[in-house]
Amino acid sequence: MVKIVFIHPDLGIGGAERLVVDAALALKSKGHDVRFVTNHFSPNHCFQEVHEFDIQVIDLLPRSIFGKFNALLAYLRMCIAAMVVCWSANCDIIFCDQISACLPIFKWFSRAKLFFYCHFPDQLLTKRESFWKRFYRWFLDSFEAWSTGKADLICVNSEFTEGVFRETFPSLAHHELQVLYPTLNTSFFDASPRVDLHYIPSKAEFIFLSINRFEFKKNIELALEAFAQLHDKLDPKMFKKCFLVVAGGFDPMNKENEIYYNKLWEDAQQLGIPESSIAFVKSPSDAEKIELLRRASLVIYTPRNEHFGIVPIEAMYMERCVLATNTGGPKESIVHGRTGYLCDANPYAFYVVLNEVVNNPEKVTEMGKNGKIRVRMFAFEAFSAKLNRIIDTMH
Repeated sequence: MVKIVFIHPDLGIGGAERLVVDAALALKSKGHDVRFVTNHFSPNHCFQEVHEFDIQVIDLLPRSIFGKFNALLAYLRMCIAAMVVCWSANCDIIFCDQISACLPIFKWFSRAKLFFYCHFPDQLLTKRESFWKRFYRWFLDSFEAWSTGKADLICVNSEFTEGVFRETFPSLAHHELQVLYPTLNTSFFDASPRVDLHYIPSKAEFIFLSINRFEFKKNIELALEAFAQLHDKLDPKMFKKCFLVVAGGFDPMNKENEIYYNKLWEDAQQLGIPESSIAFVKSPSDAEKIELLRRASLVIYTPRNEHFGIVPIEAMYMERCVLATNTGGPKESIVHGRTGYLCDANPYAFYVVLNEVVNNPEKVTEMGKNGKIRVRMFAFEAFSAKLNRIIDTMH
């Protein structure tokens, strides 16, 4: 039995959190001792399976100071958590993701092996509008490259991310990278109960579903603009059978979530989308999310250059056709024209697919069935086997 500590900044609801929870479940299923250390955890805003684990919350610093220094404080919060782990935890392997700043502390003050999972280089997820912001980020970016190199083993979530990692961190060219695709816990999906989606009218025949956190980088406007074009160009009687659900993780403590959610509401009104044809759903439960996938005619995935993207995998497992931008990780998971559509990230290209769903539903249904076959390569069993092989080589 290997003692493994997962250190993660915020155990909320998102793709990164889904990955670490699945990794913890995979290791626990093989008899390893697994626990979590995090800077933030809300029992009401997390994946259900998280409650199976021992969770230690170390939250000693604010997330920001007057809305500034988010990244620096995130680094410091993780470093403090790392020091607590070094002093109080006896473990064999540290599983760290998202923020590498804490790795040097583990390297200096712990004998544990360091596993780092890179979802995407942090420095590529921020803007540099001013000279001071560029100077501030130069320091953090340099520290990210140096600290990431302290890991004993680095995994990435896709071949796309592997390429970006190599370009971003040329100083780590000697480091071997392993691609460990995120997975889907299919047994959890299979066991999910049916739930009532009261906000979807009974007359809705074509249900378009967007699932993403309410963050600007998720580009959810694209789904709204495409749906607005469908409203403008489709026969009104047919459009009354169409319904758009915009669902996603919403943290009331996250200012960006609130601002973006309100912006999307305003965008929908300005685009002329009838309120009777759209619903915004904050932080749906796992059962509600799975029910949405069951009911969807098409799952719309709007981010550009997404590192991997677990939503298309979830949709394909539920035999749902997926529409995504022809960028990033979805190019590895979706087979264009067979399990879904990969299109340019513009409203008209997305509208064309929405119109295809309405006019040729049989084709879309067949593509959904193909997706169920495709998703086998991302099965939990395959993910678990590869992860456990990696852990065995480290211990």
